[in-house]
Amino acid sequence: MKIESAAPLLLVLAPAIVLSLLALSVLGRRRRAARGHYIDGFDFARLLDRRLAKRRPELDPTQRARVIEGLREWFHLHLAAGRRQLSMPSQAVDDAWHEFILFTRNYQDFCRRGLGRFLHHVPAEAMATPTQASTGLRRSWRLACRRAGIDPKAPATLPLLFALDGELGLADGFRYRIDCLAAGGAGSGAYCATHIGCGSGCGSDGGGDGDGCSGGCGGD
Repeated sequence: MKIESAAPLLLVLAPAIVLSLLALSVLGRRRRAARGHYIDGFDFARLLDRRLAKRRPELDPTQRARVIEGLREWFHLHLAAGRRQLSMPSQAVDDAWHEFILFTRNYQDFCRRGLGRFLHHVPAEAMATPTQASTGLRRSWRLACRRAGIDPKAPATLPLLFALDGELGLADGFRYRIDCLAAGGAGSGAYCATHIGCGSGCGSDGGGDGDGCSGGCGGD
């Protein structure tokens, strides 16, 4: 086909292509909004509160509710991230996630309706490269800050998933501080929130469903 004869056809098709792309964009936003509403309305406590109480007997009902809210936030981050890998900043929420996965049918259905895919759980040892966990943690930080309306480069406070383990006083939790001098102090056991990348121990890349991470785990 000659360029001269193709040009009128392109002029005719261009508006249809643009409209199709706009329709797909609107459809995608509506689908994400519907999935977000599903995540918001899901009754995690019905399945997880008693199991979490056994796994974390040091937590009272109010604290367990905070952990469950953190789990809800974790799935919202994955909805926003699409298929980009994230790493888990909270040991308490990671525990709740492990318990949820054990309800295999419920978890599979939740992932399908809330995320549009199955969210795998992968330990650090299964990462393709040693840097994947820290890359995923930085992405988790940016998305969590965005959802909380926090400047990720100059935070005045910590988003829920990064504040929770410290708030709960977990001995084995991940601690983050805005004060980088305090975070880097000897024996502090805390990470500097504005320099995340040296943070928690594992993430995931969409393959495997392992357990037993030495730190927070993530999903694709």
